[in-house]
Amino acid sequence: MLKKGKEEIIYLLNKAIHKFQLETGREIVQNTNRKNYEGLAILLSNISNQLPNTANQLGHIVYERDVQKNDCEYPFRKYDITGGQIKDALMGLVSNPRPFLIDTCYIYLYNTGRLAFEANPVDPNLIATENAPSITKDSYSIISENQQLKLRIAGLQNEKAAQPHKKYTYPQVILMLVAALSLIGAVVLWRLYSDATLKWNTIKDDFNLIPYTVTKTEVDSIEGVWLCYTGSPQARPSDPNRYHKVVTNLVEIKYKNGYFTYNRYGASFDHIGYLQFEAPDLVSIHSRIKNNDNKVESPRHSLLSLEKTGPYLSAISASWNFDAGGNNKIIGIREVYTKLGKGGSIEEVINTVENASCQCKIIRWKKTNKEVDTFFLKNISLDSLKQPELMNLIDEKSILLKNPKDGLIINN
Repeated sequence: MLKKGKEEIIYLLNKAIHKFQLETGREIVQNTNRKNYEGLAILLSNISNQLPNTANQLGHIVYERDVQKNDCEYPFRKYDITGGQIKDALMGLVSNPRPFLIDTCYIYLYNTGRLAFEANPVDPNLIATENAPSITKDSYSIISENQQLKLRIAGLQNEKAAQPHKKYTYPQVILMLVAALSLIGAVVLWRLYSDATLKWNTIKDDFNLIPYTVTKTEVDSIEGVWLCYTGSPQARPSDPNRYHKVVTNLVEIKYKNGYFTYNRYGASFDHIGYLQFEAPDLVSIHSRIKNNDNKVESPRHSLLSLEKTGPYLSAISASWNFDAGGNNKIIGIREVYTKLGKGGSIEEVINTVENASCQCKIIRWKKTNKEVDTFFLKNISLDSLKQPELMNLIDEKSILLKNPKDGLIINN
């Protein structure tokens, strides 16, 4: 005979989550946010909606057909499984799980329905026994674990009440006090950790921080050293010779705990910030001017699509013209990225004769093969790049002013 109810579904869902993470590389954070379970829920729904046709083939109870199946989409079909259903069942809040959820889990894990599995059980952890194993985090939810802990404490209290009164020696009292204080300390630390985790999860959800789990392939695709071309000098009213100008920036991107750090070296000033994947092939870039007082100055937000239609990647940015004083205005702009490579170290060259002669910022990239590439970053004529495809992406047509103004963007 198989286990039933909470005990059965909690074990099945924990094992399904483990399999899903191994197969997809996508982590499921097991908390009370139902959105975390949607990927698994959609996968299971693809199985559950076939149940009316697979009773004989897979060995499960018969399910009546969903007459409106073709007229509805997920999650409104009769046998759809939602992230909320998985969350509630996993947390031990459902005493009688829906049969189609149970059968679907068996099919996903063992390629057979519950009835066929019961006739030939291949997982001893699902077989009901008189001496059931103790609760473990691998098999049960936190709520179930707490219930078992309460039962054990109640049992110990009953045993103590039945025993005759015992006198304790001084060393025994000291040991018990130390044990009690240690337990209280552990409980306090656990509460503090739980509160901090809850606050972080709330902030992470509200601010949409690290919403997508990146794969190794995606890390390799974005991590490294890039060139970024921008036409923002064309929108600086302080420069009468701003027509058709472009500035090259050197960008270093490094992976760090689910997101990426972003260091951008420009002709006049540097940027610092972070990147995060929002979805496959879609990256958000958040940066600001790097300064000594760590205040937020001229924040920039960009969306970068990794779908390539040519040799360059284009980002659409809410940026600034980075002019002096009150002339620093918000603009919309296309920025063009191209990847140079990966690894090594970046350093700025200062206080040299070379700086004076070029009147620019000099950056050296020391590669892992000990070669050194040197970049001279300054505002230059777009025509000097002699790359027609790049010129068309960052000419004056690529700039959008916050408030339209004739003559600011100079045309030929």
